[in-house]
Amino acid sequence: MRQTQGRVFAIAVHYMRNREEARDASQEAFVKVFRGLHTLDPSAPFLPWLLRLTRNCCIDRQRRLKVRTPERPVPINEALDTAVDDPTPEDNWLTGATRRLVHRAMNALTEKNREILLLHDIQQLKLEEIAQLLQVPIGTVKSRSNRARIELAKAIRKIDPSYGVSA
Repeated sequence: MRQTQGRVFAIAVHYMRNREEARDASQEAFVKVFRGLHTLDPSAPFLPWLLRLTRNCCIDRQRRLKVRTPERPVPINEALDTAVDDPTPEDNWLTGATRRLVHRAMNALTEKNREILLLHDIQQLKLEEIAQLLQVPIGTVKSRSNRARIELAKAIRKIDPSYGVSA
């Protein structure tokens, strides 16, 4: 649980857009993990199963609460705040000004594109694991990933036209 709580919480914040609701959804996910461990195929990877379960808990919770996406999205840096003291993949991925720029650009992305980047580039899941988690073909994941990166690049350029231009 300690090894994955940061990732579970980051996924929950992404879907719930509210830190308190994300905490509740994360707790719900871990309860379901403990109740459903016997159903897990020992040859299958654990992390995609856990993240799919977390995603489903969030979606179910949104349905129960009849939550709509807020007009002001949760800043992505709040989603990266975890209870674990060890550096997370998120911490290793971005630093300083680039981190702030990418966070702002991520908030401008569509939900699907933000989800793909979160799962692939931040959570570092393999494309096959993402396809399994989202229950879509691998080709769909590849095309969404490509489109997400293009949209992210455009969003970064819109925020800072000089970014990446050598002097």
